Amino acid sequence: MNGNGVPLSPTVYPLAKRRVWAMLAGSLVFVAVGIVLLVVHSTVKMTVAGALAVLFFGFCSAVFIQRLLRDRPELVLDDAGVEHVGLGRFGWDEIAAVRVREQRVRNTSQRFIELVLHDPDAYLARAPKLVRRTASMNARLGFGPANMATNTLPVPPEAVLDAMRRHCPGLVIQQL
Repeated sequence: MNGNGVPLSPTVYPLAKRRVWAMLAGSLVFVAVGIVLLVVHSTVKMTVAGALAVLFFGFCSAVFIQRLLRDRPELVLDDAGVEHVGLGRFGWDEIAAVRVREQRVRNTSQRFIELVLHDPDAYLARAPKLVRRTASMNARLGFGPANMATNTLPVPPEAVLDAMRRHCPGLVIQQL
C-alpha cells in the first residue's frame, strides 16, 4: 500500500526472453557436444560424460522451451505477497527477510534473490517438486529453499528489492 492506504498496482516482471533464448542456445550446444562424445569417443569416461551432458542439458533445454512457450510473468509482487513462476506464492507474513546472494563457480557467478522464510518446512511441504528435490543441495551451499535466479528477470535484483519494499514497507532486506 502507498502512504495513503491505497493498494498499489501489482509489479509484474515478465520473463527476460532474450536471456532465456541465449541459455537455450547454450544448452543445445552442450547437448550436441554430449552427442558427439557419445558417438565419436569410445572410452567409458567420454561415454559417461556425453550421456550426462545430453541428460542434464537436454533437461535444461526442455525447461527453457517450456518457459518460453508459457505466457506467464516471471515474478509478480503485490500488497499480499510474492508469486514466482518456479517457486509459487508467498505471503509477506511468511517472509522474514530478503537478500541478494551470489554463487561463484570458477570465473562466473550467478545472483539470486533469497527469500528467508519464517518456516521453511511449511513452504517445502507445499513447494513444487523440483524445489523439494533441490532443497538439500541448496542447504549444503548455505541457501534456503526459496531462491529466485535473477538471470531470467528483466531488471537487476536491486530494482526487485525496491519494488518489494514499496509493496511491503516493513520488509527486512539483509545485506551480505
